[in-house]
Amino acid sequence: MRILVVEDERRLAELLKDGLAGEGFAVDLAHDGREGLWLATENPYDVIVLDVMLPRLNGDAVCARLREAGIWTPILMLTAKDTAQDEAQALDNGADDFLGKPFAYVVLLARLRALLRRGARERPAVLTVGDLQVDPAGLRCRRGDVSIALTPKEFAVLHGLARRAGEVVSKTELLSMAWDFAYDGDSNIIEVYVSALRRKIDKPFGRTTLVTVRGAGYRLEA
Repeated sequence: MRILVVEDERRLAELLKDGLAGEGFAVDLAHDGREGLWLATENPYDVIVLDVMLPRLNGDAVCARLREAGIWTPILMLTAKDTAQDEAQALDNGADDFLGKPFAYVVLLARLRALLRRGARERPAVLTVGDLQVDPAGLRCRRGDVSIALTPKEFAVLHGLARRAGEVVSKTELLSMAWDFAYDGDSNIIEVYVSALRRKIDKPFGRTTLVTVRGAGYRLEA
């Protein structure tokens, strides 16, 4: 297994390299964000350990750029700024896990093993279907350069469809994605929200991307 450690505290970086090498990993080191970004784009890694506070390019930016480039290597973010906001920002930028400094080495090792078990899976921060962009973290939707205002429930239904773009999604599945377990209303409520979405994401742009598949559900097409 090959690991990239991007950490500007050289003593910590060397300690991590020695420890991980002792576990049988091949470890590459980078001491600033630009070097880390270059190595991560030029080499295949099984997991990346990425510090947030880095010179030249911070860890959040490195993570976001890797995801934008379609590189889905699992990323464990490290930071001394161990707040809920920092953790949320790291995860929204595409990180897979977050560990505050100081940390126990055995915990870091356990989290790396968990990420290695999961492997690299595509999980873009912004879902793109043709020129339609759905941003779950910011609750924003755009068609090309045009922002589209959606209600929370409209966004939830669209998000469910965008996550499975090109597939047929049933009313029952959309209900489970956008409503809580206690909801016992009519599943035809989905038709109301689909109609509202068509008026907002399709009709003004001359599109028919939100398609009804009779007797099965709905499909969002590029």
